[in-house]
Amino acid sequence: MSARPAHAVPQVRALCPADLDTVMAIETRNYEFPWGRGVFSDCLIAAYYCIAVEVDGVLRGYAILSSAAAEAHVLNLCVDPDFQRRGLGRLLLQQLLNYAREAGVQRLFLEVRPSNTAALTLYQQCGFERLGARKAYYQSPGGQREDAWVFVRDFSDRPDQ
Repeated sequence: MSARPAHAVPQVRALCPADLDTVMAIETRNYEFPWGRGVFSDCLIAAYYCIAVEVDGVLRGYAILSSAAAEAHVLNLCVDPDFQRRGLGRLLLQQLLNYAREAGVQRLFLEVRPSNTAALTLYQQCGFERLGARKAYYQSPGGQREDAWVFVRDFSDRPDQ
């Protein structure tokens, strides 16, 4: 009989430069047009709020938030495709929401592809509301462009949420 639990409890921690090989592997498995390594490095250098989620000590997802004054922006939230639909994205998003609240953020923004139904569902369940669209924001196959839907989570009237 094993002393190891049947289901590992995910752990959230700070993202660090040593994680970038794994981050790039996850990023390129998820996106046809992934961020480059330099973008992730720049986020770490800029001291954005960069977090990782591990399962059994292995990085399986990450999220990056920039903030200034009373506004913040979710720049990236990504989970290894083999570990999606296990609550890791929700856990990362909840950490971002908690951080934003504690930092005094009044409005938290993000963009998402309209075709990313799983992300749309998660964001709406977590209190984000659609604000508008950015036309032809994302690259798509064949040289086409896809709009981004802009979402906002407003904390200004609900400081306890």
